[in-house]
Amino acid sequence: MRFTSQIKVLGMKASKGTLENGNSYDSTKVYVETGLDDSKGNAKGFSAVEYAFGASDEYAKYKHLTFPFMAEATLEIVTTGKVQKTQLAELKPLDMVKQAKAA
Repeated sequence: MRFTSQIKVLGMKASKGTLENGNSYDSTKVYVETGLDDSKGNAKGFSAVEYAFGASDEYAKYKHLTFPFMAEATLEIVTTGKVQKTQLAELKPLDMVKQAKAA
């Protein structure tokens, strides 16, 4: 199931290299402001949730932006049949979304 949401991107981190065992890695992580669960009355405020977002070259598309920034995100809920998780599928900074709609 896919859906869109406005999110606050707090940071991004690219990582690429080779481990000692010879396995290579190549990823970008996106850190998104997320509200704490206050349903039990013992938490308040925000934290950051880390989402995988493609290879390290994804970072290059956003590194020129001032962080944090607001974005329109396409998120997807997937499951293994037992465990459900949310994945970040697309990320469009709101300034880019506004420019595209004005054109």
